[in-house]
Amino acid sequence: MASALAAKMGFKSLKRKQAKNFNVRICTMESDMEFSCEVKWKGKDLFDLVCRALGLRETWFFGLQYNIKDTVAWLKMEKRVLDQEVPKEEPITLHFLAKFYPENAEEELVQDITQHLFFLQVKKKILEEEIHCPPEASVLLASYAVHAKYRDYDPNVHKPGFLAEVELLPKRVINLYQMTAEMWEERITACYAEHRGRTRDEAEMEYLKIAQDLDMYGVNYFLIRNKKGTDLLLGVDALGLHIYEPDNRLTPKCSFPWNEIRNISYSDKEFTIKPLDKKTNVFKFNSSRLRVNKLILQLCIGNHDLFMRRRRVDSLEVQQMKAQAREERARKQVERQHLQREKQMREEAERARDELERRLIQLQDEAHMANEALLRSEQTADLLAEKAQIAEEEAKLLAQKAAEAETEMQRIKVTAIRGQEERRLMEQKMLEAEMLALKMAEESERRAKEAEQLKQDLQEARESERRAKHKLLEITSKAVYTSPGLPPDSMAPDLSFSRENLSFDFKDTDMKRLSMEIEKEKVEYMEKSKHLQEQLNELKTEIESLKLKERETPLDIIHNKNTEQGTSKHSNFKKLTLQSTKSRVAFFEEL
Repeated sequence: MASALAAKMGFKSLKRKQAKNFNVRICTMESDMEFSCEVKWKGKDLFDLVCRALGLRETWFFGLQYNIKDTVAWLKMEKRVLDQEVPKEEPITLHFLAKFYPENAEEELVQDITQHLFFLQVKKKILEEEIHCPPEASVLLASYAVHAKYRDYDPNVHKPGFLAEVELLPKRVINLYQMTAEMWEERITACYAEHRGRTRDEAEMEYLKIAQDLDMYGVNYFLIRNKKGTDLLLGVDALGLHIYEPDNRLTPKCSFPWNEIRNISYSDKEFTIKPLDKKTNVFKFNSSRLRVNKLILQLCIGNHDLFMRRRRVDSLEVQQMKAQAREERARKQVERQHLQREKQMREEAERARDELERRLIQLQDEAHMANEALLRSEQTADLLAEKAQIAEEEAKLLAQKAAEAETEMQRIKVTAIRGQEERRLMEQKMLEAEMLALKMAEESERRAKEAEQLKQDLQEARESERRAKHKLLEITSKAVYTSPGLPPDSMAPDLSFSRENLSFDFKDTDMKRLSMEIEKEKVEYMEKSKHLQEQLNELKTEIESLKLKERETPLDIIHNKNTEQGTSKHSNFKKLTLQSTKSRVAFFEEL
C-alpha cells in the first residue's frame, strides 16, 4: 500500500514536472486570488506577482505562508515553488500575511494598503485571542473597527441593533462580564460616536497605534529548552528575542535586543546566538524540531535586518514612497476640507429650507385661521342684517297700527257729538284708545331705536369683515414673497448643488497650512496619549462592577498584576535590556 501511494505521488510529481503551468490560490485577509504560474517560477516570482496584484510596494513586511504537518512555514524567495514543501494538491493554497511587524506603525507604514492589511490581520488575531487584549482596550478597538467599516456615526442610520451580526469582541471578554449584547453595543457605540470626522485610514491607524502596545503584539512564540532542560518560550519580535515562562506569554523573564546580537546559527536542534560582546558566553537553546529552527532563523534574520534598516537613512525608494504618501495625504486632506465645507453649506441650506418650510406652514395656518374668522364675520353680519330687517318690518307694522288707532280716535270724536251718553262712552273709549296709541307709539319708538342699533352693529360687522379681508391679503402677500435677500419671484430657494462645486485647486497655501497642522499634531501627541489612557481607565471603571472574577484567565490575572505595578510592554523591555548581556545569559541558563 505504501509503495502504491509512493508510486501515485511519484506519478503526480512527474505529471507536474511535465506540465508547463500550475495553479496557486492566494488567501489574503480580505479575499482570495488565483494565479497560473510557470513550473520554473521561484518563490520571488510568485510573491512579486501577488504584490503587483495588490498594489503593494512595502513588500519587506510580508510573505507567503503555508501549513506543513503541525507547524507553519514561509515560502523561500530564492527557491523554486515546486521544490519546496508546499501542499501537493492543486490549486496550491498559500496565505499572504504579514511576516514582520513594525516597531511604530504610524512612522513605518507608508501605503494605505499596507496599513489596511496589517489592520485586518491584527484585528483577526485579537478576535481569535492569539493576542491578549484587556476588556477596556477591546471596546475601544472595536469602536475604531466599527468606524473603519461604517464611517461617521449617524443616529438616524446606525440604530440600536446594527452591530448585532458583527463580531467585535473576543469571546473571552464577553464571557468575563455579566453584560448583554445590547449593553456591549451601547458602550461601543458611545466610543464610536466620538470618532466623528475621521477617515477609514485614520481609524485603522488609531487601531494599530493602540494594538501595538499590547504585550503579545507581533511576537512569534516557540517552545524551547535551556541547558538544564527547562521548558521555556522564545519570543521573536521587532525589538529582539524574549524568554518567557510557558504559562506567562505577557511578561518576559529576560530580553536580548537585536543591536546586542552578533551572529545567529543552528545545528540540528541546537540554536546558537552570539552576543556582540565577545567576552560573553554564547546563548544556546534547543528546539523540538529542525523545521522549527529553520523558521526561528528566518524570523530572526528578517527582524534583525529590519531593525538595522530602521536605524539607517531611508533608501531612495522609501523616500520616494514617503514623499508620494505625504502628497497623497495632503491632497486627501485638502479634498476632505473642501468636501467638509460643501457638506456644511449643504447642511446650512437644508436648515434654511426647513426654516422656510416651517414659516410657510405657520403662514398657512395663520391664513387658515384668518379665513375661518372672515367666514364667522360674514355669518355674523348676515345674521345681524336679517335681525335688522325683521325689526324694521315690525316697526312699520306698529306704525301702521298706530295710524289706524289715530283714525279710529277721529271717528270716535265725530260720533261722540251725537249724544251725551255716547260722548261719555266715547270719551272713555277715546281715553283708552289714547292710552293704547301712546303705548304703541312708545313701542314703535323703541323698535325704531333697536333697528337703528342693529344697523350700527351691521356697519361694525361689515367693518370687521373689511379688516379681516385686509389681514388675509397681507398674509397672502407675505406667503408669496420669500425671506429678505432672495428674489421675490422664487417661492423656495434653489438647493441643488452642481458637481462643479466639488472641484478644487491644490495650492501652495494648502500645503503650508497642512504643514502647520502636522507640526501642531506633533505638539499635541502627549495630550492625545493622556486622553487615550483616561478613556481606557473610564471604560474599565464603567464595566468593572459587572466582572465575574471567577472567569478570569491566567493571562487576565497576569495583566491585572502588571497594571497594578505600573509595568508596561516598553518599560519592561527597557528595564531588562539595561542589564548586562552576560547576566542575562546566565539568568537564562539558570531558569
